[in-house]
Amino acid sequence: MTLRISDLGKHYGQAPVFEHVSLAIEPGEFVAIVGESGVGKSTLLNCMAGLDRWDTGSVVHDDTDIGALGAEACALWRRRHVGFVFQAFHVLPHLDVAQNVALPLMLLGERRDDSRIARMLEAVGLPGMGARLPQTLSGGQLQRVAIARALVHRPALLLADEPTGNLDPSTAAKVMDLLIAQTREHGASLVLVTHSESAAARADRLLHLTAAGIRVG
Repeated sequence: MTLRISDLGKHYGQAPVFEHVSLAIEPGEFVAIVGESGVGKSTLLNCMAGLDRWDTGSVVHDDTDIGALGAEACALWRRRHVGFVFQAFHVLPHLDVAQNVALPLMLLGERRDDSRIARMLEAVGLPGMGARLPQTLSGGQLQRVAIARALVHRPALLLADEPTGNLDPSTAAKVMDLLIAQTREHGASLVLVTHSESAAARADRLLHLTAAGIRVG
């Protein structure tokens, strides 16, 4: 999936969050977005998925203009094509690990595939842990559950918002290894928002977001 953002602008009231953002992300590419706090990195990530609406410009995935979709159609498109990994994990505490990983499949109306879930858990280093509850896991393990959940439906685009922000340096490096390896294996594009210089340095391309737009390097 090729993602093309053209002259994107987002405002809250009269105050611009960012303006004149244009970029293209090719299939399988790993792009890191950095910038000062409050410049709108997470908002831009949300716009890429149609979770947040913008005021000017366009977001197009292949031939799909996200801004032209209604709310229901956009949600269905997002469930099929996008995966998310967040700093706060967002693992549901009342579901076990396997149930958390199965959520994207359930939302797409697919039958739960236990063998597929087991393969994903093994791929992220959590074999045999499907029956565990989230409160029994470490932060690094929870982030691995989030990665498995984000990739189980084989999305074309993975959006990661500060996925290592709550982790110690050693665990953070292992989580980045896993993110990169799994997206490469699935052929997904990876867009990473981060304050971590070491994580950003591993990207194919580094972009700096400012209020006035975006620049390379």
